[in-house]
Amino acid sequence: MRDILIIGAGKSTGVLVDYLLKKSEQENLKLLIADKNINQAKLLGQNHKNVEAVELDIFNEEQRKSYIEKASIVISMLPARFHIEVARDCVTYGKSMVTASYVSPEMQALNESAIEKNLVFMNEIGVDPGIDHMSAMQVLDRIRSQGGKILLFESFTGGLVAPENDDNLWNYKFTWNPRNVVTAGQGGAAKFIQEGQYKYIPYHKLFRRTEFLDVDGYGRFEAYANRNSLKYRSVYDLDDILTLYRGTMRRVGFSKAGICLFN
Repeated sequence: MRDILIIGAGKSTGVLVDYLLKKSEQENLKLLIADKNINQAKLLGQNHKNVEAVELDIFNEEQRKSYIEKASIVISMLPARFHIEVARDCVTYGKSMVTASYVSPEMQALNESAIEKNLVFMNEIGVDPGIDHMSAMQVLDRIRSQGGKILLFESFTGGLVAPENDDNLWNYKFTWNPRNVVTAGQGGAAKFIQEGQYKYIPYHKLFRRTEFLDVDGYGRFEAYANRNSLKYRSVYDLDDILTLYRGTMRRVGFSKAGICLFN
């Protein structure tokens, strides 16, 4: 039996648990869902025979290390700022780790230690970031395999409401912690390169620089710059690219509401 420790039983964890439970018999998995609110952890566990719910305060070092030491692999679904506490313990006890969050400088600093212990620290593997990276590399690899040269790269992604459920004035619904929607990008700016010129948009102006995207069969969307695109030049092997821009897609009107709400 392979023991998967899932730390954090918030909004985004339910889909993950559902998927792993469907695979649990075939793949011989046992899930340990740990959260400060044990009732929430039990709710996600669905009384499944391959699930155990436990109470865990991430700041209780002894308790945290005890669960990590016993796990086969650790999935952190905590708020991004808390991943590093888990990651350091994973290095100590030789456990691979998965998160959906952006790679922080503190997480990057553990890279060499993880490699030395032959561990996999898989970050940025959610919807955004995550699926956008995989689809981007699929396109880039196809172009390169056909002998093409990449002159510019722009990508757009975002969690959008399914048309049949798009029934509020904001055209948006919270599938993750609402606080994170408000704070996403705060304290940081959008950075990218466009036709050889480096661009910088401070957070308080982010929703004022938008563009429209028309998608066949789905209508019109608006997009704004997504954090720091520049750090993906080396990751995508596009160090000499003249335009590299990663954008977030939303329904038209989101940014106008964002100017009022987020600023």
